[in-house]
Amino acid sequence: MSILVYIEHAEGKVKKTSLEAVSFANALAAQTEQGDVVAVALGTIDNAELSVVGKAGATKVLHADDSRLTDGVIQAHATALAQAFATVGAKTLVLAKSSLGDAVAARLAIKLNAGLVSNVVELPNTTGGYVVKRSIYTGKAFAETTITTENKILAVKKNAVDWKTDGNEAPVEKLSVSLPDSDFASKITNTERATGEILLPEADIVVSGGRGMKGPENWGMLEDLAGVLGAALACSRPVSDEGWRSHTEHVGQTGKIIAPNLYIAVGISGAIQHVGGISSSKCIVAINKDPDAPIFEVADYGIVGDAFKIVPELTSALK
Repeated sequence: MSILVYIEHAEGKVKKTSLEAVSFANALAAQTEQGDVVAVALGTIDNAELSVVGKAGATKVLHADDSRLTDGVIQAHATALAQAFATVGAKTLVLAKSSLGDAVAARLAIKLNAGLVSNVVELPNTTGGYVVKRSIYTGKAFAETTITTENKILAVKKNAVDWKTDGNEAPVEKLSVSLPDSDFASKITNTERATGEILLPEADIVVSGGRGMKGPENWGMLEDLAGVLGAALACSRPVSDEGWRSHTEHVGQTGKIIAPNLYIAVGISGAIQHVGGISSSKCIVAINKDPDAPIFEVADYGIVGDAFKIVPELTSALK
């Protein structure tokens, strides 16, 4: 009996969140003695790239190399995964929580008659059942959910588990799936991705600016800081509403919910809606000239001062 892991990829690369899901499954297999960890990838991607999934803890990778699956058609992915689940004789499927993962997991839960828990942050407690800890209320609280079904689906929250890198490369095997035409009744005609070297949802470090930046012409110093750190850029809602930055960079309850390892907030007051989108960050650094700014209540480190002096000095020191 194996644990199946759904692998997401983009632009020819396996997503880091999927590698975290593989590492979670590897630890789960050791805890529950469920045997091998089998990863499954759908669509066009090089087998050499898929083999590195083994370093995260997979025993092998099943690859359904069908170009129709590359764009992430939800119905077709759910069908393919259900067939892979049966092929390996799995009882548990692990995946990363994401916009695609959420949609696929919901459909797959119906197909497999499986209990589904999302935003998982720890290995399940199996001493007296199957109890899963998950993050709720944008990271402000946790809930413990019991799964009673034989089949189980766990969607792991980003950065909630350590990414294992000391395994061996895994063999990649061909997976044949039967996909009805009805699964492709809906077609993806165009995909617009956020521009930039580092995409905000995938970033480990995020540099974010607020209304305290005074205008779009001052964003250059944040771009310099982000460049030194290898970080993605973000902003608060007032900034995107004013048109200073794109709405694709807006983080908060009405924007993107992110969970980077490091979040640097520059000139952001810290309204509750913004905090709701960043509270799962492992470390929050705030730079603001107002010592009473609400952002300091959630920050791990705070610098009270003029961002137009502090940020260039910080960038220079990091260089």
